[in-house]
Amino acid sequence: MLVLVAPGQGSQTPGFLTPWLDLPGAADRLRGWSEVIGLDLLRFGTEADAEEIRDTAVAQPLLVASALLSAEYLLADAPADPGAAPAPLAPNRPGPAPDVVAGHSVGELAAAALAGVLSPEDALRLVRRRGLAMAEAAAVTATGMSAVLGGDPEQVADHLERLGLTAANANGAGQVVAAGTLEQLAALAGDRPERARVIPLKVAGAFHTAHMAPAVEAMATAAGELEPADPVLTWVSNADGEPVTSGKEVLERLVSQVSNPVRWDLCTDTFLRMGVDALIELCPGGTLTGLAKRAMKGVRTVAVKTPADLAGAREVLTEHSGGGDR
Repeated sequence: MLVLVAPGQGSQTPGFLTPWLDLPGAADRLRGWSEVIGLDLLRFGTEADAEEIRDTAVAQPLLVASALLSAEYLLADAPADPGAAPAPLAPNRPGPAPDVVAGHSVGELAAAALAGVLSPEDALRLVRRRGLAMAEAAAVTATGMSAVLGGDPEQVADHLERLGLTAANANGAGQVVAAGTLEQLAALAGDRPERARVIPLKVAGAFHTAHMAPAVEAMATAAGELEPADPVLTWVSNADGEPVTSGKEVLERLVSQVSNPVRWDLCTDTFLRMGVDALIELCPGGTLTGLAKRAMKGVRTVAVKTPADLAGAREVLTEHSGGGDR
C-alpha cells in the first residue's frame, strides 16, 4: 500500500523547478497555470531568490504547482515519448495510482486535487487566495516559526507554553514546530528545552495559529465559490489524521486548517494503521521522507526532487500500489 504526499511551506529553494523545464510540456503547463492565478510560476520557480520565494503569497501556489507538476509525470501511464507531455491530472486517468494521498499544511490542497476533490486549476486558485490572505494576516504582527528537534515531548510542550508559543505543527519523530512572535521565537532560541535543538524556518508568519484567524474568512469565501467532488482516493486530514470521504468536508477542513495545528504525527499513525509500506513525496521532496524514515521505520520512501527521481518513484509506485488503476 502506497501513500503519495505533498510537502509544505519552507521546502522551496531557489531554482528548484529549473530541471523540470527539460521535460516535454512542463513549461507550457506552468505557463498555463500562471495565467489562471496571475502569478509567474516559471520565474519564481527558476529565477527568483530565496527572499522572493519566502513570501507566503508566492511560496504557497509555487509549492502546490510543483507538487501537481511532478505528479503528472509520476502518474503518467508510461514515460512520455520524446516531445510528448503527459495527460493532465484527472481522477480517472489510466495507470497506477496511490492508495492514499495527504499533504503537509499547504500540501493538503495539492492532495485534494490528486484525490479528485478539486481540479488542479481550482486548487491553484484557492491556494493563491490562501497565500494572499495569510500574507496579509502575517503582516499585522511580526511572526514566524522554528522547528524544535528532540527533547522530552511533555517538557517541550510545557516550555513552549511558558514562552507563549504555539505548537503549530506536531510532526512526529521528535519534531515540533513552534510559532509565535519574533520576540517569543528569539526567547526560545536563547532558552531551548533541555536536550533539544531549535532551527528557524524559512516562513513569513506564525501559520496554523490564532495569528492566522483573519485569513479564515477569506478562505471560506473563496471555498464557497467551488464545487468539490468526493475523493476517489483516500484523503487523510492534517486536523486529526483521519480519512475524509466527503468533498464538502475536505473543503471545510482546508479552510479551518489555516488557523489550526497540523497533526502530521496523527497522519503518520494512520498510514501505519492502514498498512502503508511505501511513501513517495512529490517535488520538492525531502522533508516528509525524512520524517517518515524516523517515524515509519521499514517503510520504503522516495523523495522526488528532480526528474531524475521519477524512474525510481515509478518503480515504487508500481510495486507498492494496492489500488490498481483509477
